[in-house]
Amino acid sequence: MLTIRTKSPEETFRWGERLAAYLTPGIVVALTGELGAGKTSFAKGVAQGLKVQEQITSPTFTIINEYQGTYPLYHMDAYRLEEDEDLEELGMEEYFHSSGITLIEWPERVASILPDSYLKIDIQKGWEPSGDEFRILYFMDVGRKWANVIGALENDENIRD
Repeated sequence: MLTIRTKSPEETFRWGERLAAYLTPGIVVALTGELGAGKTSFAKGVAQGLKVQEQITSPTFTIINEYQGTYPLYHMDAYRLEEDEDLEELGMEEYFHSSGITLIEWPERVASILPDSYLKIDIQKGWEPSGDEFRILYFMDVGRKWANVIGALENDENIRD
């Protein structure tokens, strides 16, 4: 597990951008954390790192947004999903086994269809005694297939600000 502390939304964005350099087609990145933790900011950073030219928006109401960059990027938000029938109707599982990169916010809502292996990034909010907010990003390999991504990110000499 890799743990990173960020002090601003821009810094959280930059970590998403850095991670993009290590993502390969077929990877699913599950973004967890409370509402307002920075999941979409992180996703926007990944899109920037993948050279997506379009404006990235939260897919809360559309559920799935597709973008083209270095690789296809599928940005999902499962917050509004409530029943397994929704999952079948949307065909979310097909994206997990595609030639693109899948980012999914609120993955706990679709846990029954997540692949056996995925990269999980949990984003937690915290506050300094001064009242300033910060985030802690926990990068975890679920299923032991993507540890190389975390290792490469952790060993990159350019990741420390």
